[in-house]
Amino acid sequence: MTGVARLLVVLLLVTLALPRSARAQSSAATSTQDDHAAHAQKAEKPQPSEQSTAGDGDRSALPAFIPPLTDADRQAAFPDLGGHPMSNPIRTFVLVERLEWQTSEHGSDAGLHVVAWVGRERNRLWLRGEAASEGGHTDEAQAHVLWGRQVNRWWDVVAGVRQDMQPGDAQTWAAIGVQGLAPYWFDIEATAYVGASGRTQFKVDADYELLLTNRWILQPRFEASLAGKSDPDRQLGAGLMSTDVGLRLRYEIRRELAPYAGVMWRNKWQGTADLAEEADEPTGGARFVAGLRFWW
Repeated sequence: MTGVARLLVVLLLVTLALPRSARAQSSAATSTQDDHAAHAQKAEKPQPSEQSTAGDGDRSALPAFIPPLTDADRQAAFPDLGGHPMSNPIRTFVLVERLEWQTSEHGSDAGLHVVAWVGRERNRLWLRGEAASEGGHTDEAQAHVLWGRQVNRWWDVVAGVRQDMQPGDAQTWAAIGVQGLAPYWFDIEATAYVGASGRTQFKVDADYELLLTNRWILQPRFEASLAGKSDPDRQLGAGLMSTDVGLRLRYEIRRELAPYAGVMWRNKWQGTADLAEEADEPTGGARFVAGLRFWW
């Protein structure tokens, strides 16, 4: 062979040898990657001992650092509280609704109205007291002792006795009535009375509290008293005896304590007005009032 022929043979042999080497390297690389993947899968596969400590059910899906739930854990999370029976304790409440001074062109008066109760949620003993003085002497005083029964969410039925100390001789009345909240939040007391010698009376008291602010409260009030028979000894006539219409504005220093001031119109009517005129006494008029309202 000549020199040129020998060079061509060497180049051909080199060309044939290069693909084999590349294929060998590619095969070796693929084999190495498969060995690494198999090793990784072997490492990720949980051993039987690890599966047994992972817990039952969904517990196997939780991370290994969360401990298994035990009965002690359940007891600590949901302790036995022993139940909470419904309680209905005896409570008390006293409200001095009006302790006031009144003045008019005819002179100065003082008035007192107190309400109290003791009992449970549905059954209570109610006490009411009223008194009025004029010219330094008491001209009206009465007290109620009533048993009240709640008949629905807003109303109580009451029954008991009323004792009149003034005017005139003491007199006892049987009393029955209702008290509670009417629609639009009117506070109502309506009571009928039966006394000696077939005498009867009826009294209704209504008021409303208008909240001007959280502490300023305006209270309109209406009261009317009627009698079935006249009682000249006490200067009470049959029919509509008297009405009180008032407007009081109070300021609650605390919820339990509130001074107030206002105006009221007290008038006598029908037979009661006739008896007052015969005794040369005023039959009514406007009065300025100032007082204190408190409860505990």
